[in-house]
Amino acid sequence: MRSPVEPAPQPAVIADPAALTPDWMTAALRQAGLDVRVTGLRSEPVGTGQMAHNERIHLEIDPASPDAARAPATLVGKFPSQSPESRASGARGGYRAETLFYTRLASDLAIRTPACFYGALGDDESTFTLLLEDMAPAVQGDQIAGASDDEIEAAVRNLAGLHAPRWNHPALDGLDWVVAGVSAEFATYVEMATPVFLERYKERVAPEDAETLRAFAAGVRRWVERRPTDRTLVHGDYRLDNLLFERTRDGVRVAAVDWQTLSVACGGQDLAFLLGNSSPPEQRRAHEDHMLAVYRESLAALGVERSAEEVRRDYVYGSFQGPTITMLGSLAVGQTERGDAMFMAMASRSAAQVRDLGALEILR
Repeated sequence: MRSPVEPAPQPAVIADPAALTPDWMTAALRQAGLDVRVTGLRSEPVGTGQMAHNERIHLEIDPASPDAARAPATLVGKFPSQSPESRASGARGGYRAETLFYTRLASDLAIRTPACFYGALGDDESTFTLLLEDMAPAVQGDQIAGASDDEIEAAVRNLAGLHAPRWNHPALDGLDWVVAGVSAEFATYVEMATPVFLERYKERVAPEDAETLRAFAAGVRRWVERRPTDRTLVHGDYRLDNLLFERTRDGVRVAAVDWQTLSVACGGQDLAFLLGNSSPPEQRRAHEDHMLAVYRESLAALGVERSAEEVRRDYVYGSFQGPTITMLGSLAVGQTERGDAMFMAMASRSAAQVRDLGALEILR
């Protein structure tokens, strides 16, 4: 909820992109420092978000505006999901976390993410509006299809830009608006969600994967108790569908989006979630050691020195992020055909990762 002394956002929050007008957009861009007048706009849906709705907005700018040359031709607007289940889930802290990430944190981090022109949250925290830089021609990753090794490596390097600047930083204690990390309450959610998830998808989850998920739920409280003391900002859902890829002459560029699960936790959770879910297990096994080395080197380049053993320890611990987000996420958002296919791929890949790493030993 907004503090009584905190002024209401101007222009006001818009929950439905159909309500966008040239006057509203003019006011939003002016408060971002662009002296322009928007004379027209149109938009169309873009992306495959599970908890929010994205629109690409095409702008018509009065050429006589002082900053007409600097004004973007398109923006991406982000709004509450049109699904009641997904919207209710976002209102439990995700919409707040993402809005405040863009307006309070993003500019101080080294991770590449879209620039924010406007960000505001409604009083009930079930509505929000974000106007973000359109990263086209970058394209969204595909969680089901997977990614190439060079795309995954670029994503690993970008991830270090999130973790390093706030590694064990005292300012982490003041981020009371981020989603709760690994906690006793979190363990309860996993215990409750696991049988529901396995019943819903009983015809699609392989027996060995179901056994791995049940073993995690049975030991999740020990996972909570044994969380590493080193902590940083964690995206929480750092996977291909939340990454934008662009191939240039210099290689692959990556930008991260969808910050609704931002938390303070072990950086290995993001790393393991990315590697475990971005490719089939055989591809992940082949490049896993290389990607851990890339992550370690990228942290060091930003001032955080970690031994290979420390990186691997956090990675093994973090491998349970996959089962966690798969089960909790699938039950928190509206069910769709693509969503189900995505969650099944994630369940299979993350369970295989847990077994390959012997991570269940942490729970014993």
